[in-house]
Amino acid sequence: MTASNQPQMMPLRVTRNDKIADGIHLLEFRDAAGKGLPQFSAGAHITIRVPNGALRKYSLCNDPAERDRYAIAVKREVNGRGGSTNLIDGVKAGDELMVGAPINDFELPQRAQDFLFIAGGIGVTPFMAMIRQVLAEGKRFRLYYCSRSPETTAFLDELSAPEFKDHVTIHYDGGDPSHSLDLRPILAERKNREHLYCCGPRPLMEAVRHMTDHWSSAAVHFEAFSDAETHKPTDKPFKVRLARSGDVIDVPTTKTILEALRDHGLEVPSSCETGTCGTCRSGPRSRAMIASKDGVPLANGRAFRCLSCYSAPGFCRPRALRCSTAPIGMNTRSTAPDNIMRASISSTPFIRKPFLRTASTTRRFL
Repeated sequence: MTASNQPQMMPLRVTRNDKIADGIHLLEFRDAAGKGLPQFSAGAHITIRVPNGALRKYSLCNDPAERDRYAIAVKREVNGRGGSTNLIDGVKAGDELMVGAPINDFELPQRAQDFLFIAGGIGVTPFMAMIRQVLAEGKRFRLYYCSRSPETTAFLDELSAPEFKDHVTIHYDGGDPSHSLDLRPILAERKNREHLYCCGPRPLMEAVRHMTDHWSSAAVHFEAFSDAETHKPTDKPFKVRLARSGDVIDVPTTKTILEALRDHGLEVPSSCETGTCGTCRSGPRSRAMIASKDGVPLANGRAFRCLSCYSAPGFCRPRALRCSTAPIGMNTRSTAPDNIMRASISSTPFIRKPFLRTASTTRRFL
């Protein structure tokens, strides 16, 4: 992926930012002149440049038949990278944001007639569009929605509507894993050649993946969002030197290289900002520019890292369940007395097409 094929951005006006559950807000976007928006299908997401400059991706949750608005649900992640809190607290009706045209990596197959949807928490968002599209096409679905409590359940009123309630099961676990939904009877057999779609936190998706080994792999679909990233107490600041300009940029423990470069007014191509797509991947400009803690140079200096998932030295911490990174296999802690790593990073990142090992879609909803 390169900068040239990032989603085409368009200015849209925020027409709604309302709390719909504890810690969850619904945001609505429309064209300021009232023009129609690019069409989307159920499962699609949009990319939003939040006020702090970061790019974040969110599933569309409104009816795909609507052409006048895009709606997303955002969960506040206090320990995340700031995208969710920036949208919830920093955006109000009337503001204008840059929004990318919809992209669908979680699409429903046209020939399928029956669907099984399993959602965990904010992972319900793509299914709100899916259930509307499925019913409009005269098809059938079952939705199992795992949530902590009624107060934290998004779209509770909508899912209780007559057209949906007979197809929807909402399970409350009170935050206790021992009270989790028993998936075994649900996934014991594939009924009516159903296609299974699952979106939610890691434990839920791992359980579903384990219990569907006997299903056709073509009938099981996942969309992942990463757990909130927290900064570790052992994180240390470091520096990067830009190869072309020679400028040295300080990277604090609370930011990634990409965020630090952006704070200094440098525009670096990026897209997912989770370590998945490879758009912002870069590396040392010469051999042994990054040394390990014991002073041994890295093997031929070939280390390629996503600037968006690289914060504390010594770690390429992917902020996604599936992170596409080139082989590294080495420690990058500094030999400097102050434990600050000094690396020479090109201001024009080394771009490589990502190597994706699974068909699962990984996207950050923070």
